[in-house]
Amino acid sequence: MSAPIKNDATYSQDVRSLAKALDKTDNKPMGQQVSDLAHDKKIDQAQDSIFLSNKKQLNAAIIESSLKFNTTIGDQPLSLVLKTALQGINEALKTSGVDDSVEDAYESGVDFSPEATAERIVSFSTQFLASYREQNPEMSEEESLTAFVDIISGGIDQGFAEAKDILGGLKVLEGDVSENIDKTYALVQSGLQAFVDALSAKKAEQLEP
Repeated sequence: MSAPIKNDATYSQDVRSLAKALDKTDNKPMGQQVSDLAHDKKIDQAQDSIFLSNKKQLNAAIIESSLKFNTTIGDQPLSLVLKTALQGINEALKTSGVDDSVEDAYESGVDFSPEATAERIVSFSTQFLASYREQNPEMSEEESLTAFVDIISGGIDQGFAEAKDILGGLKVLEGDVSENIDKTYALVQSGLQAFVDALSAKKAEQLEP
């Protein structure tokens, strides 16, 4: 089974520290500071990394490093999809005023099949409907359900797009990897629709005499 994907926090801290140092008065030229970091970290292309402002490029570098140390590369793409999807949902919920966060679940041994990954994304994201309704009491149940699903769907789309972008940059978005991601996305959409249908049916039953 796959091991957790973790960011290289130490290197990221070094990058941030150097960026702050560049804003301060220093007798060393910027090129020398970059050279020092490259020497300390034994990374030939550290200078390029310092100037990376694109979040996706940084993520790709981190994920690529993590994948090299993983024993089951085949499981990694959907693990990444889960991670970026949950991050996208978190960001979408925060903008709507819901402070709760979708918990991360990348433990070793977790099933990352399309079915399991889709089920996890749907169950984690839909649990915040009650919180969303509390934040928007002026909405009817139907309105809040529609708006909530639109919000989390946007976050999910963002997460899948980011995962594809990263995997495409690593030249692995092809064959079974691409097919499994597309299958996972389709299953997520089906799961969200089933969630809506179940709540709508329950509401209809309550209205029956």
